[in-house]
Amino acid sequence: MMIKKLIEEKKKDKDFAEAYDREGRKLETAVALYHAREEAGLTQAELAQKAHTTQSTIARIERGDNVSFDKLDDIARALGKKLVVEFA
Repeated sequence: MMIKKLIEEKKKDKDFAEAYDREGRKLETAVALYHAREEAGLTQAELAQKAHTTQSTIARIERGDNVSFDKLDDIARALGKKLVVEFA
């Protein structure tokens, strides 16, 4: 419970709040890819082969590292899915 309180206090700082939110969006992308890959029954290596990339690239994305839209689109297509970007 204390960590939530600390984060809320820190989020009063605009720069911190922006960075926190940005990292949260990266994590959402990482989790979405992980779940899509698991749902497809693929290992990182198998998905990488289908997406014409490397296993380490898939691992980096699943850790929340930055990735290009082109790479995400390649991966989505390899999963038989469509990449959708939404501004809400």
